[in-house]
Amino acid sequence: MKGRQIYDLVKAQGFDAALFFDEISQHYLSDFYTTDGVVIVCGDETALITDSRYIEAAQNLKSSGKMTPDVAVYLYTSLYDSIGDYFKAHRVAKVAFDPDLITVKRLQTLQKTFTNIEFAPLSDICTTARTVKTPEEIAKIKAAQQITDDTFAHMLTFIHKGLTEIECAAEMEYFMRKHGATSLAFETIAVSGKNSSLPHGVPGNNELVVNSFFTMDFGARYQGYCSDMTRTVVLGKADDEMKKVYNTVFEAQKRGIEASRPGVKCNSVDAAARDYIAACGYGDYFGHGLGHSLGLEIHESPRYSPKCDTLTEPGHVLTVEPGIYLPGKYGVRIEDMVLITDDGCIDLTHSPKQLIEL
Repeated sequence: MKGRQIYDLVKAQGFDAALFFDEISQHYLSDFYTTDGVVIVCGDETALITDSRYIEAAQNLKSSGKMTPDVAVYLYTSLYDSIGDYFKAHRVAKVAFDPDLITVKRLQTLQKTFTNIEFAPLSDICTTARTVKTPEEIAKIKAAQQITDDTFAHMLTFIHKGLTEIECAAEMEYFMRKHGATSLAFETIAVSGKNSSLPHGVPGNNELVVNSFFTMDFGARYQGYCSDMTRTVVLGKADDEMKKVYNTVFEAQKRGIEASRPGVKCNSVDAAARDYIAACGYGDYFGHGLGHSLGLEIHESPRYSPKCDTLTEPGHVLTVEPGIYLPGKYGVRIEDMVLITDDGCIDLTHSPKQLIEL
């Protein structure tokens, strides 16, 4: 259980408990999403303390057996009074907090309110543990990706001349929500023609450009967990240069996926794709990292980038998304998610990747 893993970590550092106000850590530790409350990881349980807006839903999840077994649900009317009561009941004297996930004001309030408690920083309490996904987390990521794959298949039948970028983005988002997404993983990118040279371009009221690239970068969120996929298609026909650019990205991604295996430095995987793009003469037109981890957040660590020397481990889920972006002309990006296994990786993305002309 995640809470017991975190407690073992903080106990080894001399703490009695760990305190989390941020929504992501609370969701990770309790399997329940709330925008108000606190999670306290203590010796015998993980306490989810929330208010009247969420208490019934949390109790229902607990009674249905769908909440992490070590989680105990508590209602508060005054948050700091409830925290104090909990500390007293569980004889808590020293509390860990992640300095990256708490505001200065919040910390000052804790220290002023609980003068008999020692609060001390402990970096990456949850974020390190979150890098390796559990089987349950992987199942949710796969479910999110299935929705994303289904959306792309639908878009291949939907895209036609006269549509705007924003209309395509809206259709993708509607389809994902209609088919099980609890929300979007991030703001949808749907950009055509010269706008496709913008890696994070914003969809506008521009009609799709015929005989040019149309890039769709999108993802679903399912029970809190994200998917992320990019596909670039052509409405019409691709010329020889477009085919060369596309096939360069396609081969670079293939090399990045083949390099994705346990015990490899992330920057080595990045280089496997980046060096190929450079050898083909497009090195100046691939500016971002090859990929990133994802889970409860769309961007997590480790990352496939030139500066990240973290070793990949079984249970890491990362994107592989090389791109070539020719300013003022067009761009191509192809993105899959891979799961690192004991002896290689599994591609979790199942949408076709060959050049598609519509």
